[in-house]
Amino acid sequence: MWLYNICISIYTMCIRIAALWYPKARLWHEGRKDLFKRMAAAVGEDERIIWFHVASLGEFEQGRPIIERVREEHPEYKILLTFFSPSGYEIRKNYDGADYIFYLPADTPSNVRRFLDIVHPEVAVFIKYEYWINMLTELRRRSIRTYIVSSIFRRNSVFFQSYGWLWREALRSFETIFVQNEESKTALSDIGFNNVVVAGDTRFDRVAQIARNAQRIDVIERFRADNRMFIAGSTWEPDEEILLPLINANPSVRFVIAPHEMNDERIRRFMERVEGGAVRYTCCTAENDFDNVQVLLLDTVGILSSAYGYASWAYIGGGFGAGIHNTLEAATFGLPIAFGPNYMKFKEARDLIALGAAVSVAGAEELSNWFAPLRDDEEYLGRVSSASKEYTLEHQGATDTFMQALFPGEESARKGA
Repeated sequence: MWLYNICISIYTMCIRIAALWYPKARLWHEGRKDLFKRMAAAVGEDERIIWFHVASLGEFEQGRPIIERVREEHPEYKILLTFFSPSGYEIRKNYDGADYIFYLPADTPSNVRRFLDIVHPEVAVFIKYEYWINMLTELRRRSIRTYIVSSIFRRNSVFFQSYGWLWREALRSFETIFVQNEESKTALSDIGFNNVVVAGDTRFDRVAQIARNAQRIDVIERFRADNRMFIAGSTWEPDEEILLPLINANPSVRFVIAPHEMNDERIRRFMERVEGGAVRYTCCTAENDFDNVQVLLLDTVGILSSAYGYASWAYIGGGFGAGIHNTLEAATFGLPIAFGPNYMKFKEARDLIALGAAVSVAGAEELSNWFAPLRDDEEYLGRVSSASKEYTLEHQGATDTFMQALFPGEESARKGA
């Protein structure tokens, strides 16, 4: 344990040094200044708190269906939401579904004790991962009900290694471990954990919410007009390189490109190579007629998930790098999906390929070969679209399963009523 604590202290010191040069490190460091003072001023001593912790933005979206169900059905509780990463906190620090939103303090024993003394949660819920050993140990010592939701365990992770005893011990802090698949349950069973429930992935519930509550986007409506539209979400430069030939070969199709990072120089170079004309979303006005524009660059945040609802086909970026981004946001609208070759660690991507609703492509020619029959054959497009939509519908329900554990007996009481 002493070695773990030394590593946490070194990590924190490194962040402070990096903050002198790197904006993200600066946000991490600055966001934790006077943290306990701000928490103590905000959180009332007599309030009943359910605490949700997420690493970053993706995990926040995963936990959001549960947070909003608790808020709707149990107003007697205040909701505390913590983030580890600035990329999540800075975007969602004004989220109105939680009463208190803070950074999580560094996982030192003194920080953990001070944090729990101030926020005094009745329940702690971790989304997907983040196994902070001091925090989990102290939660168990205080007998605070603690859960992890939508988690995945792979046999090559630290929990299953000979040196992973400290992390295995930390897992004992969870009253129930809610996992996404049977493989995770079997792996945990093999190391002695039987408090495991296969509940699925709350992201399916989240994308269903998105589809139900999709916002109207006037610019995209006017841009698409009577044309069919192809959307590419969270793209990186290698994705854009294989998309460009497809765009230039299909002048009758409108394309929305949503880069993962807003690099102005890269966006400018890309737009110059679009033969049918391109415009940035942030440059559009009510007067734009889009007559000579084939590509709309979505250089803003917060609307991509709704924008999928205007399209007939989708491409998801990231597959030529660390891994693809969220395919479910497109699948929930029934879109056929293409992505790059690095997708194997994403079960939903493998499932969609097996169903014929998605395809992995290695280059521009494969992307064109996938797109052409979907463009030209309406019946085929309909079958693929249905497979994509049905997949998301069939995997909903993880939120219900967790809520029944969090508030036991409530479901049967409802039915009795």
